[in-house]
Amino acid sequence: MGGSRVAISIDRVVKRYGDFIALHGVSLDILADEFFTLLGPSGCGKTTLLRSIAGFEEISEGSIRLHGEDIAALPPHKRPVNTVFQHYALFPHMTVLENAMFGTLRLGWSRQESEQRARQVLDLVRLSDFVQRKPAQLSGGQQQRVALARALAPRPKVLLLDEPLSALDLKLRQAVRGELKQLQRETGIAFVFVTHDQEEALTMSDRIAVMSDGRVQQVGTPREIYEAPVNRFVADFIGETNLIEVEVLEVCDGQARIRLPGGHALACPAAPGAAPGSGHISLRPERVSLCPPDGGEIRAQVEHQVYLGTDIQLLTRLPDGEPMVVRVQNSDADRLPQSGAQVGLKLEADAARLLAD
Repeated sequence: MGGSRVAISIDRVVKRYGDFIALHGVSLDILADEFFTLLGPSGCGKTTLLRSIAGFEEISEGSIRLHGEDIAALPPHKRPVNTVFQHYALFPHMTVLENAMFGTLRLGWSRQESEQRARQVLDLVRLSDFVQRKPAQLSGGQQQRVALARALAPRPKVLLLDEPLSALDLKLRQAVRGELKQLQRETGIAFVFVTHDQEEALTMSDRIAVMSDGRVQQVGTPREIYEAPVNRFVADFIGETNLIEVEVLEVCDGQARIRLPGGHALACPAAPGAAPGSGHISLRPERVSLCPPDGGEIRAQVEHQVYLGTDIQLLTRLPDGEPMVVRVQNSDADRLPQSGAQVGLKLEADAARLLAD
């Protein structure tokens, strides 16, 4: 994506509802050929931002540009974007083919052009054999694909997806993720996907914007977001992590020297904005290993185990009372210490991250 053009440029966008501010000066660039995810908890502003791009919400300040054109004043039907909603809103009395043709007919395409395009996109989503069925005769995953075909038929420059997988069961959701990513690659347009599901975001996205309280906390690739969070919110929201309070001795050129609980000092990467004083490091449970009580950087006491299938989660507690989670492969189950045992914890210093706040 190094040479990709910017599809959507969001510049200092503010959205107010009376005294409540839903978006606080959000700025983002979304590239023309990427799968971009807006990720965050309920009420963080991600759906408001998506609806602002679509034109369903009028922004209070700032600008939204699509391929360089300011679209903030355009009504939804004039914007070259389409939206797939959480509830697919298919027309129950229409066939799959008629549902897929609906948008293009509304735009004034001839019936012949509309049907030809509808058949193309239905082939793209692998529903060519279902064109004469009604929505009630389809599975949830098939209905979702009809909604995608209908949205793609008018050749939008951007496809917006507002939690479109949340109505599907877990197995189907996992299967559709790969199909959706493949569809984005085949169409070559920007997909902007809204979700609160971290696993969806990590497995599908080229880049992710993590949002909280109407602000963008961090933008990066899934690996950057997971392995190099900038602050406590991102570290804690994405996956599972240990947040350990430390004394920050020195910060220089993206590296820090810290003192752990118990007195052990080590060097680790530091997020921009991290400073000497009191701070927190983020360390993922799979980056902590067990060793004899005096063999690691921290001592802890085992509380209990949680069986997770491929992994076992070991819950421990540090001398100061803070919890610490360790993940190990379940092949090591027979050798794990039991509840009450004293252990040492060995930390992968390069995988620890001193956070900015």
